[in-house]
Amino acid sequence: MAMTRRTAGEYLLEKGLITQEQLEDARKVQETTGKDLVQILVDQAVVSERDAYEAKAFELGMPFVDLDRVQPEPSALNVVKEHIAKRYNVIPVKKDGNILYLAMADPNNVMAIDDVRVNSRCVVRQVIAAPGAIEDAIRKAYGGSAVAATDGSTPAATDGGAPARPQDLRGSVMTDIAAYSARGDTEDDEKAVIREAEEGPIVRVANTVIQQAINERASDIHVEPQPRNLRIRYRIDGVLHEALSLPKYVQAPLISRYKIMAEMNIAEKRLPQDGRIPIRYQNKDYDLRVSSIPTPHGEKIVMRILDKTSVLLGLNKLGFTPETQARLEELVIQPQGMVLSTGPTGSGKTTTQYSVLHKLNSVEKNILTIEDPIEYQLPGISQVQVNRKAGLTFASALRAFLRQDPDIIMVGEMRDLETAEIAIEASLTGHLVLSTLHTNDAPSAVIRMVDMGVEPYLIAATVTGVMAQRLARRVCQHCKEPREIPAADLRAFGFQIENPDQMVTIWEGVGCDHCRGRGYAGRVGIYELMVVNAEIAELIVRRAPLSDIKEAAKANGMKELREDGLIKVLEGMTTPDEVRRVVFTAGFY
Repeated sequence: MAMTRRTAGEYLLEKGLITQEQLEDARKVQETTGKDLVQILVDQAVVSERDAYEAKAFELGMPFVDLDRVQPEPSALNVVKEHIAKRYNVIPVKKDGNILYLAMADPNNVMAIDDVRVNSRCVVRQVIAAPGAIEDAIRKAYGGSAVAATDGSTPAATDGGAPARPQDLRGSVMTDIAAYSARGDTEDDEKAVIREAEEGPIVRVANTVIQQAINERASDIHVEPQPRNLRIRYRIDGVLHEALSLPKYVQAPLISRYKIMAEMNIAEKRLPQDGRIPIRYQNKDYDLRVSSIPTPHGEKIVMRILDKTSVLLGLNKLGFTPETQARLEELVIQPQGMVLSTGPTGSGKTTTQYSVLHKLNSVEKNILTIEDPIEYQLPGISQVQVNRKAGLTFASALRAFLRQDPDIIMVGEMRDLETAEIAIEASLTGHLVLSTLHTNDAPSAVIRMVDMGVEPYLIAATVTGVMAQRLARRVCQHCKEPREIPAADLRAFGFQIENPDQMVTIWEGVGCDHCRGRGYAGRVGIYELMVVNAEIAELIVRRAPLSDIKEAAKANGMKELREDGLIKVLEGMTTPDEVRRVVFTAGFY
């Protein structure tokens, strides 16, 4: 009979290093934050770092090495450069023939293992050590000198340090490409492409592009085949910027490398594919959602970078005005009804929905979500992924949810009448339903649902609020400077002008190292919250024009997107040009 392996917490409990109460407290924190249990115990000063990671090694069935007692062998140190050890906080401790034993705090860090493997040309075997002990061992083993990128690669930024500059990225990548270029163009040789995709230069280029994107706070990486080159672009704060232009002969192995990392079919180049790359970088977990499509010049790869900690910001950090946040919180604490988030792709709807769920999440509530895909895993919430091949759609999952005794249901997106009708049924039978729609503003959500085929009286009976939103680039707080502009320039935002010569102070970023000279760093939400009252419900039932619904919503306290944008401009959060870019549409003036 197989024995069940004990968890790290149970191991520490049996050793008498923690109490049952301490273990339960740590588990509660883990349910809320999703952090590693052993790290929570260390952070709470309940147990030493050494004992905690020895317990983690026991749980995973892996060797533990005490670096206070074990000295790394010179033969092992010689095959791993200092900047790689510092980048991933790992250290080689022993080399046995072609096998290299690598001490790591996170044995699932695929990028670290990959980088060490291709640079050392060894088979890597993970052993676990305490992160603090690894840092001390690196300082002792390599003499505490500054990171020297002798192989041409760019050291990753440490937490709180300045990330590598774009010109450093190009220098790093081109050094690796120079080592690869002698191989020639092997695009027509499938086996050669796959073989080279696993070799050092291409692996380093692929990893460096991802790491630099994270350093640049990019949300997406675009790998785009062009007629004569391969273009790499990063989407930073909602705007695409070109990062690299690579030779055409790099295209086939580099794209194959990303498809290998995402566990996609390398041989299939005619159909779109999806995959994911989980990575850990700078002590944070990221999930890359990878999509490939065929184009005339080769396969285009887009990787969306999901920071697993970014959705736990809390509603108070998303940029709501106090009044809007208070009205939204009042809506979502109701036991039933439907609250919708609307806006185009990339407007932050998912972050808002997850932040609401995070606020509502408690032991007393059964929360279920159906998503396509599950972008972030939230502790304590049951999340279901759409699987159309298996017949699991939004509608079929919702039907099953109603038999699961739910309190709160989140539907990733209402795309058709069937899904909308079941979501409405859930709302009518005493559940709070959260979902998203693609509309330009909050009142248009009503028109969109009617267009889908939902009866107006059902919309009026269930929808309690609609939140439209956009994301505007935030003025860099390190280099922002005041500027006087005519008040008339803000007339389109609803600004009330007192006299024709009135001037208004706004803030603009002039460009600095922190924002890479762009003048913007990060993004801020612009919101429009329509709370459905009796008057609006009556207008919906009567199929009133959109303009009538909008006027009633404004009379009920709704601030339009442009008005909320004006507030953010006057508070120095963003600029008029940014609000125009993300809010205004043709014919608005």
